[in-house]
Amino acid sequence: MRDWHQRPLGLLGRLLAILLLTLVIEFAASTVLYERSSRALIHDDEAHRLAEHLVIARRLIAAQPLAERPAMAERLTTNRYDVHWAGTTRMPPPLGRDRGLAYSRVLDWEPSLADSDLRVALVAAGRQAQLFGALRLGDGSWLRFRAAEPVESSQPSWHRILIALLPATVVLIVAALLFRQALRPMGMLARAADRIGRSGGITLPEAGPGEVRRVIRAFNAMQARIDELINSRTQALAAVGHDLRTPLARLQLRSEAIGDPALRTSVGGDVEEMKAMVQSLLSFLGGDDDPERPVRTDLAVMAATITDDAADRGADALYVGDDHLEISVRPIAMKRAIANLVENALHYGGCARVAVLTEAGAAIVRIDDDGPGVLPEQIPAITEPFARLDPARSRNTSGLGLGLAIVDRVAKMEGGSLMLANRPEGGFRAEIRLPLP
Repeated sequence: MRDWHQRPLGLLGRLLAILLLTLVIEFAASTVLYERSSRALIHDDEAHRLAEHLVIARRLIAAQPLAERPAMAERLTTNRYDVHWAGTTRMPPPLGRDRGLAYSRVLDWEPSLADSDLRVALVAAGRQAQLFGALRLGDGSWLRFRAAEPVESSQPSWHRILIALLPATVVLIVAALLFRQALRPMGMLARAADRIGRSGGITLPEAGPGEVRRVIRAFNAMQARIDELINSRTQALAAVGHDLRTPLARLQLRSEAIGDPALRTSVGGDVEEMKAMVQSLLSFLGGDDDPERPVRTDLAVMAATITDDAADRGADALYVGDDHLEISVRPIAMKRAIANLVENALHYGGCARVAVLTEAGAAIVRIDDDGPGVLPEQIPAITEPFARLDPARSRNTSGLGLGLAIVDRVAKMEGGSLMLANRPEGGFRAEIRLPLP
């Protein structure tokens, strides 16, 4: 079982839990102590009154003849104490000494009662208790007494504790509002941190407690440094792309002048491959700072068009999915991702069976091939940048190994995922799963 501080309670929840625990302990302790002190005062006053009554009753009854003692006991009965002379020397059942009534205080008020074998007891009944007692006269007979009205019990009054907690509830609500206001900059910080490296980064205002302001100040400085690094990388990529495309274009023009058709075709293929490698590298290193915005796009038409283009080039490509499926995506990035999967299937599997369908609340772009597949333990590494799985695939590889890495990133940008698996009937399957609204 995890410790309480490891549970996903949240900072606001933890602060409120600490405050609630503190208030409960403080109010419960103060209520118990208050009741104890109040009850002690009540019991002390009760002990004083009882001691005076017992001294008078013992003296008057002891002075009466035996026949007159019951009548005297009846005259000594008041609205507070009921007195009864037993007329027997038999010792009453043990009553014990009541701690709640402060038995010792009775003897403190009237030490003369110490030789009377005083017995006092409280029989609790809920929050109140009934007082009983007896004391021995000089001739050995017993004088019994009982309180006419119940006295306060020594049991704790839990309802008073609950009543005392009502102000704590109000304090807790006010504290929750204040805590939420104080922690609002932390929520802004979390949202801004999620946008680091993407377009539209924001500079947070320095607000909140001093510690939070220092964190926001450091975050803004860090975000500025990251933006500067990303901008520098983007500018460097643009320059490299321009510098590389220019000599590649000159090479392609010069290859047209080669007289040998076979050599001309070979050189032209190498130039096209280099162009594809440069484009793949620039696409992967472009990061998440993509200015393209999602628009309503027909995925089925897009996938069918890419498949038909491959078939027109003589490849074994066939579209077998739905006719239409519209969803909001970044069309250029998605087209690049589907094209990468189709080219992978054609290159490594010899064919491509493309389908767009809906399943379990998701739009699925599925590409199957009839190739040798991939070793199961190597599938998680396929989407790693520059990954090559030559032992499981054909040795005739091309590119930089960034195709599936780009597809994986495009899928995640759309809130989906890339699923890769070997087909039970043979071949390999790649799926882009996108959530449907």
